[in-house]
Amino acid sequence: MEKAIHRYTENDPEFIKVNKGIKQPEIVDRESVKRFLAKRKKLLSVDEYVEGILNGNITVLSRAVTLVESSKSEHQDIAQEIITRCLPHSGNSIRVGITGIPGVGKSTFIEALGKHITSNGGRLAVLAIDPSSERSKGSILGDKTRMEELVGDKNAYIRPSPSAGSLGGVARKTRETIVLCEAAGFNHIFIETVGVGQSETTVHSMTDFFLLIMLAGAGDELQGIKRGIMEMADFIAINKADGSNIEKAQTARVQYKNALHLFPQKESKWDPDVLTCSAINKTGIPEIWTNIEEYRQITTQNGYFSLKRNEQSIYWMYETIDNQLKRIFYNHPLIKKKINEMEHKVLNNQKSSFLAAGELLKLYNERS
Repeated sequence: MEKAIHRYTENDPEFIKVNKGIKQPEIVDRESVKRFLAKRKKLLSVDEYVEGILNGNITVLSRAVTLVESSKSEHQDIAQEIITRCLPHSGNSIRVGITGIPGVGKSTFIEALGKHITSNGGRLAVLAIDPSSERSKGSILGDKTRMEELVGDKNAYIRPSPSAGSLGGVARKTRETIVLCEAAGFNHIFIETVGVGQSETTVHSMTDFFLLIMLAGAGDELQGIKRGIMEMADFIAINKADGSNIEKAQTARVQYKNALHLFPQKESKWDPDVLTCSAINKTGIPEIWTNIEEYRQITTQNGYFSLKRNEQSIYWMYETIDNQLKRIFYNHPLIKKKINEMEHKVLNNQKSSFLAAGELLKLYNERS
């Protein structure tokens, strides 16, 4: 026979009664949050953006760069007007492209060289070119967390690259960001390549000085180094020349110097040098910066510095035309409707690639 289950009631002496208590106030004032978010989302006027940038306001600068990176047409219209207004106040910096193989200590090197610049009164902006960001969402944010000293420096500004986009799109936005940073008073610009490959050529097309960081003691130092990258380099820094690696770094330096002698003289009349350094120990860093300043002095005197800047401006005008034409073409309603059909015919050998492309272009020209 089962034992009867006793059910407690409020009148039972063993019943535990819990008082309701008082109503707790909301921790967050929801109306204040709404007003704050509305204020954050509200766009400033072009005058306010330009004034803030010229006054060196980092918050306004960051918001302007966000407009540059935006894909919304209304944001792009405002961004282009801001850039146009800032152009007369730009161009007063030394733009340094920095690249290197993975594991070379790029972030540590940039921080060491950056702190050397800011400690001597310079203002530095570090930007990134990241062609792999569409797939990996980029790694510059990781670099930013490693540059702890530079992040906290009031004379430094680190801007991650856009979180997605083609190399051409990211590069264009980076070049436009350079204009805004220079207008904000940053007289030293570092363009870092986060990815590898074509990005080196892109960085070279928007910088004055191209610095290649290498590592000694990792096998054949010249193995896997593209001739094109070596030819573009205005300077080679062999990092991690410390401890037991000093001798290997010196050997690598001789190898690189011999390799550079095989290339024809640069149009700039500048002879690239190779130096060893230790970004962790800060050794060799001042000498590298002296080298960069010497390059600027020589190329300014012989006219190459301004010549290269002018050539780059024309190059990016044509690049922008190419990118805009492609965007307009692929966004055309008839092309979007017809292009999948053409793909199908090409895959099934019903049309050649060239004939399909010709028909699409003809359709666009007739209907646009």
